[in-house]
Amino acid sequence: MTNPFKSPFAAIFGAEVLLNSKRVVPYVLMILFAANAVLWWGHGPAVRLGWATNSDFYIVRNLQGFSFLLGLPIFSAVIMGDAVIRDFRLSIDPLIFSKPVNRLEYLLGKFLGNFFVLVCCQAAFPLMLLVLQAFRTSQMIVQPVRMFPYFKHFVFFVVISHLVLAAFYFTVGTLTRNSKIVYGLAACFYPLYISYQVFLLKGLPLRWRILLDPFLLNSGLSGNGFRHSADFLNRFVVSYTADMMANRALVVLVTAVCLGILYVRFTIAERTGKVEKFSMLSLSTAAEGVYYPDSPPPAGRAELDSHERVLLPSVVLPEAARLNEGIRANLKKLVAALGVEFRLIRSERSVVVVMPLALLISTLEVAFWQVAPDPTYSAGYAGNTAKSLLLFMIGISVFYTVEAVHRDRDQRIEPILWSEPAPNYVLLFSKFMATLLLILALVLLVVAITIILQAAKHNGPIELMAYAKIYLGIVVPNAIFMAAAALSLGVLVRDRYLTYALAIGVCAGLFYLYTQGHNHWLYNPLLFQLWDYAGLSGGARHILWNRLYIFALAGLFLSLAHLCYPRKSAWYRSR
Repeated sequence: MTNPFKSPFAAIFGAEVLLNSKRVVPYVLMILFAANAVLWWGHGPAVRLGWATNSDFYIVRNLQGFSFLLGLPIFSAVIMGDAVIRDFRLSIDPLIFSKPVNRLEYLLGKFLGNFFVLVCCQAAFPLMLLVLQAFRTSQMIVQPVRMFPYFKHFVFFVVISHLVLAAFYFTVGTLTRNSKIVYGLAACFYPLYISYQVFLLKGLPLRWRILLDPFLLNSGLSGNGFRHSADFLNRFVVSYTADMMANRALVVLVTAVCLGILYVRFTIAERTGKVEKFSMLSLSTAAEGVYYPDSPPPAGRAELDSHERVLLPSVVLPEAARLNEGIRANLKKLVAALGVEFRLIRSERSVVVVMPLALLISTLEVAFWQVAPDPTYSAGYAGNTAKSLLLFMIGISVFYTVEAVHRDRDQRIEPILWSEPAPNYVLLFSKFMATLLLILALVLLVVAITIILQAAKHNGPIELMAYAKIYLGIVVPNAIFMAAAALSLGVLVRDRYLTYALAIGVCAGLFYLYTQGHNHWLYNPLLFQLWDYAGLSGGARHILWNRLYIFALAGLFLSLAHLCYPRKSAWYRSR
């Protein structure tokens, strides 16, 4: 009889767990989740309202909030999205598939190994809450120590809910071999889920809302507990109804269907794309603006393709070498590098997914709901879409900037780029500007669609000045700040997944503080819930100081990225 612990599946499962144990990201997630457990334990509504911190109701309430609000759907993408992509990126897939392992063992081992790591990270939250039962403040109500409810409700409300998300991210990443598509879909999760709740589930009977809600947010007490007395909630026991059990069975079934589609569609061969066409970037002659037809092709090549002969001249002639220095020459190199970054973005399939979704969800409310004048219709429309854009701008800034920073290393062309006579700011600022211009293109499209919708709904005269004040005063400075912050974080951390974890954790923590009333503009650089049209029109001092403040921070972030860039500036001067 074959030992199941020595099967190919067990080997792949163990390898994934071992690999993740050597990464920094899981430990950062555990610390972040445990820290949030302490924060929610000590500063949640329980102390103020007299709720027992270890009552059945409060345990479930915390776990549901943790499952949905702490950015956990996005963290799931960080762990699950590139489990298979990593093997193809590191070119170890031929070695793996030369072993006696079939597709089912490979895919199932990859999925379950990474999902086990994800569950271990998530478990830091309930474990910390369990430990905190031994501590209490003078005004806190704590019932006798309990253990089993934490594990039972954690599995029912958190693990099973994220099983289907993990399967979805794993399937998309494996079939597309593009992690940015996964991250783009993860960034769209909250707008899509909220729209799903509002437009599809809101009018259904309660039984159907419970059955079709993957996070079971509709299964709790009405009013989230605020309509009931503390004594009632402290004695309340959460029981799983037949509708809730059917929901969990449906989630498991959808997970099985998702993995079944993956098994049928999965191929071992690497998928080709357009990225390779622009992988070999040379900036050494971008400043010359001339083409030397007598330049010899690279070794092993009989001739160059037409696009390569224009974009990638391979020899810098002595008489032209002097043109590689100076502000004008470096500016031409920056323009050339920016053009390459745009071509790489255009070749990304994730853009085709993220941009239409961002446009749709950002304008969904003004398209189907009545917009109140604030104080005019134009200000109401512009303010509504500007606030809806915020999440997408954060996601695009982080994911596309960080991927651009790490792309050269993934494609193994970083040594080639670093050997070229181009300053560091050419390589860095081209990535910053490409992401910023992508965000501004999205903003411009949203503005155009919003104006068309306002005109189609006959909501007053279109005031372009109102759009200009909101988008130029709030949205564009925020875009500059976020792109600069993402570039600085990507360069300083130097680890893709740790960067994602830190970015998501910082954003989730700040938004939690903002919702609790701690939202001073000094640590609220995006002015979340701190601006309105009246303040913009009246020149509110806190808005003006904040805009100057974030421009200074953006300059600081770009300077830090340039100073801490691992490539030394002296390298290109010696070429």
